Amino acid sequence: MWKGKASAIGTAAATVLALAAVPARASAPADATVVPIQVTGDPARRFNLVIMGDGYTASDMPEFRAHLAEHLNDLWTIEPFKSYRSYVNVYAVEIPSGESGVSCDPALSSPRRTTPLSMAFWGGCKAEGPQRLLVMDSAAAKTYADLVAGTTAANRQILALANSDTYGGAGGTYATASGGNALSALIAPHELGHSLGGLDDEYDYYQRGVPGGPYTGPEPESIHHTLLTEREMLAQKKKWWRWLGEPSEAGGTIGRYEGGLYSTTGVWRPSRHSMMKSLGYYYDQVGRERMTERVSGKVQLVQANTPTDRPVGDDRVLWLEVMHPTSHMLSITWTVDGRRVSKRANLDLARLRLKRGTHTVTATVTDPTDFVRDPAIRSSAALTQSRTWTVDTRVDTPPTNVPVDFVSATSTDQAVGGDSIVYVESTHPVKAVPTVRWELDGRPVRGGERDIDLGRLHLADGTHHLVARIGSKTRTWTVDAHRPTVTYELSKAAQEAARPGRTPEYTFDGPFTMRLTGADDRPGVVVTEFRVDGDGWFNYFGWPTDSDAPWLFTDQGTVIDSLTYGKLGKGRHTIEYRAIDSAGNVGKARAFIATLR
Repeated sequence: MWKGKASAIGTAAATVLALAAVPARASAPADATVVPIQVTGDPARRFNLVIMGDGYTASDMPEFRAHLAEHLNDLWTIEPFKSYRSYVNVYAVEIPSGESGVSCDPALSSPRRTTPLSMAFWGGCKAEGPQRLLVMDSAAAKTYADLVAGTTAANRQILALANSDTYGGAGGTYATASGGNALSALIAPHELGHSLGGLDDEYDYYQRGVPGGPYTGPEPESIHHTLLTEREMLAQKKKWWRWLGEPSEAGGTIGRYEGGLYSTTGVWRPSRHSMMKSLGYYYDQVGRERMTERVSGKVQLVQANTPTDRPVGDDRVLWLEVMHPTSHMLSITWTVDGRRVSKRANLDLARLRLKRGTHTVTATVTDPTDFVRDPAIRSSAALTQSRTWTVDTRVDTPPTNVPVDFVSATSTDQAVGGDSIVYVESTHPVKAVPTVRWELDGRPVRGGERDIDLGRLHLADGTHHLVARIGSKTRTWTVDAHRPTVTYELSKAAQEAARPGRTPEYTFDGPFTMRLTGADDRPGVVVTEFRVDGDGWFNYFGWPTDSDAPWLFTDQGTVIDSLTYGKLGKGRHTIEYRAIDSAGNVGKARAFIATLR
């Protein structure tokens, strides 16, 4: 929503969150409760998303939990959070407030409330602040976040939700969003784009309804704004030149679109609409690359390894424990004296029959994600890490009695998707590599040394059971390979043609509504999306003023708070729709044709 307009007001508005005009917080840290929502590993080794609420009384706490769940349901459908969900721990900090609601909501004349985080609209109840700028006491937020053991400013991100149905949020050091607005769950990833990714707003206005005017500054520092032409970007190899001409994840083609940084003209952005401009769309590739770098940078790709602080013998196994994205596997390359010898997770030195003397062994772990094209990002510590050992053939490795067992694995508490990567990590005997045996529905299947790519198995629709065995130990997962479905409901059409095997067609003489309802064979929230004429997939959240109301299509669209929603234009249009379930399965896209006369 807001990262701040430093060029206009001297300091980033959303980062100045300590408020003098709002009463002090009403709860002490001792009153707060830390609730683990998703724990994928030791918080000291993970990216920790700490979500706290403000203005929720003890009796309002069920509402906070519902708001939090809605935000997470949407977040896990958005890349790169979807692919890197396994990197993230999520903790809720439940802070009971003495009063319900937050200050200056929705108007400056609205009550000032005494709440733990002192959250307030209007940039902190300031007449010159934008109404939807929702700020808080950052010192209080840090105090409550510090209750989550193992987290620090370096490995966490704070997101605060206000007990409010008013549209608003802010992104600076910490991110804020209203909890109960129809668009709330889409505000949060936009604000995380600011707070976590350092991305800028692509709005062409500062105050809604007031054109921003021409941009008059130098070449922006922003990675997704420029004064350069496409030809200049390519020639100079600057900004988003590597992505030019690609179909945008947010719809259209990556190119050069005028407007951004609160200016209407004179500055250009990569996509017609992306999350940093229009809530409901995805990050485009430029923003997604930055977010991938920042999420990955919050963890260590190499989680643990054979100690490197002393020479090791050539009669042992060297090992690594690495991170495991849910969509792909990391690449591991072992070299001995610069010569590549293996790409497995462990290296059995005894099999190499090294010449007598000392040798240098290096393991390099790289994330090969397609989300990154910049070599500087790929080679950074966020996506590439190495460990190096000195191997001395004169060193004898003493025997150890390490029992074969699991040390970590993909969570078994919830179903995994049919295209997911499932992993295990084992203990590390010094003379052998424990063998992982995989079974699907009671039958052996071929997997990796510690990962299995379920997508390559092309599982039949339905529920399956996956088992990993190491010795006598087992881990079992439920695999949800059922694709969610969507039904649509339209207002009455002037004409309708629905023939078997043909795309249904509807003709409307004026505005019409569309309601999408997702369904799945398992419990959990189903997120629905639609797109028009092949444009970007758009999150169906109901209607901006009422999440229970259907989407309204009109010729010119409907203006709400100076933004236009549902503009379709006269003529024939193809509307596609699909769903994403809580396991990450994406349903088959279907379509109907709507003609607006």
